[in-house]
Amino acid sequence: MKIVLDANVLVSRLLQPFHPPGEIVRMVSSGILELCYDARILAEYREVLARPKFRLEKIHVEALLDLVKAAGFLVAPEPLRNRLPDASDEMFLEVALAGQAQCLVTGNLKDYPVGSRQGMVVVSPAEWLEIYRREAVR
Repeated sequence: MKIVLDANVLVSRLLQPFHPPGEIVRMVSSGILELCYDARILAEYREVLARPKFRLEKIHVEALLDLVKAAGFLVAPEPLRNRLPDASDEMFLEVALAGQAQCLVTGNLKDYPVGSRQGMVVVSPAEWLEIYRREAVR
């Protein structure tokens, strides 16, 4: 199953490893999930995770970025037909659409208004885990 993770999910994974974002990243590392990304997303992950306010250890950031590259799927997206309120969020939706991901997982649903999603499922980490568990039972 292919997904796209907004940068805020990776930050949450490092700050709170036993909450839903941590579980999702563990599923990526175990091969259950395939993470779609492009060069812009990798750069965004690196920039956000390096922010001093998060006080994350560089070795943990680098390990997470290595995981993304090793367990991920590099995508060549096209620009969106419908713009998002914040242009910096568009890369995540573009990659999700181009990579034919099942969903985009974000901690900021408001950044992806329903009318601008172009059919992509956009959910929070907790919602995604609920969907996954429900599907796994079937």
